Amino acid sequence: MASYIVVGIIYGCLYALTATALVVTYTTSGIFNFAIGAMGMFMAFVYWQLSVGWGLPWPVALLIVLLVAAPVMGAVIERGLMRHLYGASLGVTLVVTLGLLLFLLYAADGIWKPTVTRNLPTIFPGQFRLAGVTVTDYQVMVLLVSIAVAALLRLFFTRTRSGITMRAIVDDRELTARTGASPARTSQLSWMLGSSLAALAGILIAGNHLEQLDQFNLTILVISGFAAAVAGRLKSMPITVAGAMLLGLLTSFGVGYLPVDLLSNLEPVIPMFLLFVILLVLPQDRLRTARFGRGRPRRTTGLRTSLVLGAAFVAACWVMTLILSAGNLITFGEGIVLGVVMLSLVLLTGYGGQVSLCQMTFAGFGAFFMGKILGGDSAVGLIAAFALPAAVGAVLALTVLRLRGIYLALATLAFAYGMDNLFFNRELGFGGILKVGRLGLHSQRDFLLEVAVLFAVCAIGVLAIRRGEFGRRLAALNDSEVACASIGMDITLTKVVAFTLAAGIAGLGGALYGGWQGQVSPNDFQMLISLIILLILALGGLDTVAGAFAAALFYALQPVIQQHVPIANFTGLLVGLGAVSLGRNPSGIVGQVSDLKEWVRGRRAGRAPGTFAPAELEVELAGTSG
Repeated sequence: MASYIVVGIIYGCLYALTATALVVTYTTSGIFNFAIGAMGMFMAFVYWQLSVGWGLPWPVALLIVLLVAAPVMGAVIERGLMRHLYGASLGVTLVVTLGLLLFLLYAADGIWKPTVTRNLPTIFPGQFRLAGVTVTDYQVMVLLVSIAVAALLRLFFTRTRSGITMRAIVDDRELTARTGASPARTSQLSWMLGSSLAALAGILIAGNHLEQLDQFNLTILVISGFAAAVAGRLKSMPITVAGAMLLGLLTSFGVGYLPVDLLSNLEPVIPMFLLFVILLVLPQDRLRTARFGRGRPRRTTGLRTSLVLGAAFVAACWVMTLILSAGNLITFGEGIVLGVVMLSLVLLTGYGGQVSLCQMTFAGFGAFFMGKILGGDSAVGLIAAFALPAAVGAVLALTVLRLRGIYLALATLAFAYGMDNLFFNRELGFGGILKVGRLGLHSQRDFLLEVAVLFAVCAIGVLAIRRGEFGRRLAALNDSEVACASIGMDITLTKVVAFTLAAGIAGLGGALYGGWQGQVSPNDFQMLISLIILLILALGGLDTVAGAFAAALFYALQPVIQQHVPIANFTGLLVGLGAVSLGRNPSGIVGQVSDLKEWVRGRRAGRAPGTFAPAELEVELAGTSG
């Protein structure tokens, strides 16, 4: 047991570093930095480049990273991306920081090829016995560094003008500015400090956990400290450190006492599982964050227009089957089936403001049930692909019912990562495949028409929901839960129904995706793909059906685009940069076109841009309290 306590304390020290980095930036800017893990990962690779790639002594390389490279990265990110986001809605900050995560992940993957084995320089390789427990010099170093960082941070926040100013900004940003302090410079300093802490955490975690550097795994290991930051309510440093220690001990004892056959899948999930539990057990008033945010109201599409557009879409797909080559047909069809999954996000996140980072998990459930029931090509399997993920979505919604904003995003992120390891990798096997069929024996061209019809039906249904009373309830929920509760709206039912429908639509899309490919593997439904489709949809237009189709088609075209561009991971970098740019243009491409059309209509009608005519406004507000 003593050895597990030692290991748990070391885990806790590492989690405390990354959690502290997150808390420092959040308390001074109000922005939850989902990219903190990627920042730590990127700096760990920079450290490897300096110390191993270019042969600098490791102490020199470490000082360059912590005192120069990481602070410069933090300053550039704050000045170029985050400064104009202060006070922005959660939807904007979420997409921008997730875009930054994706950009750094793909940039590191392009600069340092994953096919090359990289190990951090060996420092303090010795070990000794203490009270019958083997302790390594590296573990002692981690403990001492963590204690030193904690002590220096306490001195900084209590004895220095800059640290006291940071604490003051948390309480009242405007009042602090009146005293002559600069909130902008102070926030930039906090991002520089947070970046250095993330870099230190990434380097130490890589040296303790990874036999060789890996971009994605290291990012997840740094993100594991989120649970400690949430335990401290993203504010209290002492509680954050205590939560990190508890997290480290529970992880260590889990590794030591869980059954071996279960441990192989559960070990990487333990921190995420604890994050999920912490989110559920903390009192509700401690989990209040900004709402997701809603763009300007949009004109709803009528039933007749929806039917006409749906028929035109199917007809256009029929034409495509006649003119596209076999290879291009596969790409086009993949875009349509993924568009069904993205429609679920339009309904849940675009209309209702309920953040979900696990829609590809529900799609994976749909593909799994389709492939497992009655040979994998039955109508029963297709129905199950909708119904069973919908049931899972309802259970998840009831479980996370009181969460919203950042915490709902974190809960769905933890759920997706848990399912990656506990379900898909376990049921399909690492690198395994599951054959998924279609309804009957159809050619690729015939199946494309079936898929187009199903996409049109789902799109018409989503637009019908938006026009109806439930759609108005979702819009009201997105605007203000408190206001909805004050007028007697059943918030619980609204959230559960939204999650259920969205999960079912995503499951249906997953079944079609499996049928289109003929088989699926765990790699098709990784948590990272859920993040990517959310970002691409945000680029297209998070609350538009046309945006869902455009985003899905772009996702399917990524391999084709990449073939014609000599830059490694070009499309991933493009998505990351595009998501980052949404901080200035949050409506997305299709959304901006729609906004322009509304502006033109408003100018012609002689009313202010972005407003409804009286009759439209009456329809928009009617029914939210019924």
